[in-house]
Amino acid sequence: MLTVSEVSKAYGGKNLFEEVSTTFDPGNRYGLTGVNGAGKSTFMKILSGDVEPDKGHVSKPNNARMSVLHQDHYKYAESVVRDVVIMGNDRLWKALDEKNEMLVEVDYDNMSEDQGMRLAELEMVIAEEEGYDAENRAEELLVGLGIPAEFHGQKLEVLQGGLRLRVLVAQALFGDPDILLLDEPTNHLDIESIRWLENFLINYSGVLIVISHDRHFLNRVCTHTADVDYENIILYPGGYDKMMQQKVAYRIAEEKQASSKLKKISDLQDFIRRFGANAKKASQASSRKREVEKIKLSMSDLKRSNIQRPFIRFELARPSGKLVLEVDRLSKSFEADKPVLEDVNFTLTRGDKLAVVGPNGVGKTTLLKCIADIYQPDRGSFRLGHEVSVGYMPQDHEEALADAQGKTAYEWLHQWDPKATVEEVRGVLGRMLFPSEDADKPISALSGGETVRMLMSKLTLTKDNLLLLDEPTNHLDLESIRALEEALVKYEGTLIFVAHDQALLEEVATCVLELEPDGKWDFFPGGYEDFLRKTGKLD
Repeated sequence: MLTVSEVSKAYGGKNLFEEVSTTFDPGNRYGLTGVNGAGKSTFMKILSGDVEPDKGHVSKPNNARMSVLHQDHYKYAESVVRDVVIMGNDRLWKALDEKNEMLVEVDYDNMSEDQGMRLAELEMVIAEEEGYDAENRAEELLVGLGIPAEFHGQKLEVLQGGLRLRVLVAQALFGDPDILLLDEPTNHLDIESIRWLENFLINYSGVLIVISHDRHFLNRVCTHTADVDYENIILYPGGYDKMMQQKVAYRIAEEKQASSKLKKISDLQDFIRRFGANAKKASQASSRKREVEKIKLSMSDLKRSNIQRPFIRFELARPSGKLVLEVDRLSKSFEADKPVLEDVNFTLTRGDKLAVVGPNGVGKTTLLKCIADIYQPDRGSFRLGHEVSVGYMPQDHEEALADAQGKTAYEWLHQWDPKATVEEVRGVLGRMLFPSEDADKPISALSGGETVRMLMSKLTLTKDNLLLLDEPTNHLDLESIRALEEALVKYEGTLIFVAHDQALLEEVATCVLELEPDGKWDFFPGGYEDFLRKTGKLD
């Protein structure tokens, strides 16, 4: 059990949450949700003890072991991958480390009685923590998260950044902790690894608190949702979608109540205007004035929701012809004898929405860059149809903003439609949740979520009829992802997109291209769920 008692925290004069009291129980899996900037990560750090609250405290049983997903992989760069995972159980790792040091420094046949006693104590700790099977269990976690066996005995620094973070996920999961805190554990995981993690967590019996922007993941894993809003942490039964249903119903009820109060105030003020000067009814008018003030006071105490949702709509400057794209035996490699894409063939017609899926590193980004004319294929070709215009949003946002040096948000956005008026460009920014003063904010000062919304703003201005989107949900909060999902479903053009967000894949894709290692591929003319069913991957 993890207990939060009257916890408050503010940053820069803004209250994130105030006097929060709640309990997280064993056997329950909690999704911690809220818009970007609401305080999710801060609350998680308060739970882990990394940040002190302004007021209140967090408590857990003395013997409970807490495990936290850390993002600082540089700390472990010189350590062996397998050992990094085992370090997730601090008690076991310290015992193993001390035992190994003793066996190196002490003559086993001539050790003192004190040394023998200490070694026996260490052996007992190792046995209690199931240390003699630790390497096997660590390797099972690594394999499940997509770390090939040949890397298990190497130093962490040899892995690419995304794989290093997977090792840290394995570290957090290792050793069956009583309390597990995970902040964005699905980042840098491909879909197969996400599905493995989902199944692992569903079988976890301790207290799980997880932050994720993957709605499908939250719906499948979580038994409860802890939502950061109204300067509070509000617990709801069920996953994200069920929470939103309850939250919307609550907001509708609050709005109706507020409307009723405003009508009551209007009626009371009407009486005061009519009879305030009437000596016979002066006491009644005074009574109604006090009642108005009382109602206004009750309304001022209501905290506002911090939910904000961008308005996203991708329109077409002109429709394309029926045939949009033909890809003919397209091949690309970066190393000899190691094809990334090999003889890829497919055709898209107007309105098709192609999801490109597969493990990390199989060429999804490479394919989009070929079609965007950034990479030249080694052989084969692609052909755009009549009147096709291409809008591309890369996964690497710095690449997309290479021309933004020294420009403000307004200046950078306006260049994509010089005919647009100042009001039109600022209107686009406003619909994408940029306050009016942020129009003059330097592009270099934008947060990750703001940068993604800026790139989408560009696409709303260029009005292309073929969109290439590479991981468009990165850095977006759940409400923004839902807005993007709805916009892509309504989009009348043609779409090719790469995403690890399973809800987005299920709702948007009308066809699927699966890329596999060594250049292999398969094109499926149907939705994502049908693709999973056909390939036997649907649970």
